Amino acid sequence: MALTDAPRIVTSRMGRDDSHTLGRYLEAGGYDGLHKALSMTPEAVAAEVDEASLLGRGGAGFPAGRKWSMLRKAPVTYLVINGDESEPATFKDHLLIERDPHQLVEGVLIAAYALQVTQAFIYIRGEFALGLERVTQAVNDAYAHGAIGSDIFGSGFSVDVVVHPGAGAYICGEETALIESLEGKRGFPRIKPPFFPAVIGLYGEPTVVNNVETMSNLPWIINNGGAAFAGLGLGRSTGTRLFALSGHVRNPGVFELEMAKTTFRDLIYAPTLGGGITGGNTLKAFIPGGVSAPWFGPDQVDLALGQDEVAEAGSMLGSGSIVAMDSSTCMVRAAWRITKFFSRESCGQCTPCREGSGWLERVLYRIEHGGGREEDLDLLLDVSDNISPGLAWPPQQTTICVLGPSIPSSINSAISMFRDEFLVHIKEGACPYG
Repeated sequence: MALTDAPRIVTSRMGRDDSHTLGRYLEAGGYDGLHKALSMTPEAVAAEVDEASLLGRGGAGFPAGRKWSMLRKAPVTYLVINGDESEPATFKDHLLIERDPHQLVEGVLIAAYALQVTQAFIYIRGEFALGLERVTQAVNDAYAHGAIGSDIFGSGFSVDVVVHPGAGAYICGEETALIESLEGKRGFPRIKPPFFPAVIGLYGEPTVVNNVETMSNLPWIINNGGAAFAGLGLGRSTGTRLFALSGHVRNPGVFELEMAKTTFRDLIYAPTLGGGITGGNTLKAFIPGGVSAPWFGPDQVDLALGQDEVAEAGSMLGSGSIVAMDSSTCMVRAAWRITKFFSRESCGQCTPCREGSGWLERVLYRIEHGGGREEDLDLLLDVSDNISPGLAWPPQQTTICVLGPSIPSSINSAISMFRDEFLVHIKEGACPYG
């Protein structure tokens, strides 16, 4: 762990080539957390997670313990793990899936016991071929080890786990679209209410949907106690978190850092982390939490990597993806490419997202490729305002899920921060960055 003395909670085995195997996992204390959990009452396990104040690591940052407490008690309930990490430049769950699948599986089993769920699903992006292979093998090995199945470790608790590959749709990262996909349908988000997963989820039954990194924290929390986890970080941002750093940095990669006690400057510039900006250039802007998040300028690099700190500054930590853009970056092109992704991945269910994303992409393309008009800037903001009224953050909802209202964030950021670049493109009839 760089910069602070916090322990490595979810990446402690990453230095081993065989970190994905059952033998290495058991040698490092694997499934001890599950054994301990099974010796406790389900309520006590849930209480430890609640005390840890573990915020969901999938994007929304909702406390895991509170999500569990919302589950409507019923004879049939399900646990679903969201491993459909599909946003550009977001790859921290991919690392956990490939390099430490047993940690994920153990976390799933601990959660299933706490919730008294007898059926769990691990939904993984279909393109993660190696990750799918390793998680499937880990589940099979866990069955053979007695950690999954009937009467696990002689505890009287039984649970089955199914690994389900997705089909490459970004929208299935949204929990209700994921549930639709699991049911064999097209990945369309559901209207909430009434379809809150904790009330009406998979197959119409109460369902908890948690992220891969969230689950991977559970073995450590049970082994060390919720209070130990809550003792790391500051405020609501407890524990450590994985950050996927990419863009114009010398050392792109995934880094586990103590939340709120480290900053974006630490992540981007520390020699043991990002190592600074490439090519002797300077930082022009950075995206703090996935491409759906509003951008920050270099004057905000000293912000703490904390949930509330970033939210108060007008953006989000979101998916844990930080993209650094240097002084050679064309901001029109950056906004266009992000918008093109969202346009392609819109499920088409809601008009503002389906139609608006395409219009925005075409206007940005026109500007980037030399056919722009000065009135296009007002047009972009006007269409964006129709998708996300007021262009505020967090965005107002005009669609069933948040994909639509997230589209304008990069456009609004680019125009408000780099309007002159748009005007140069328009007046010169070409991109000045080549």
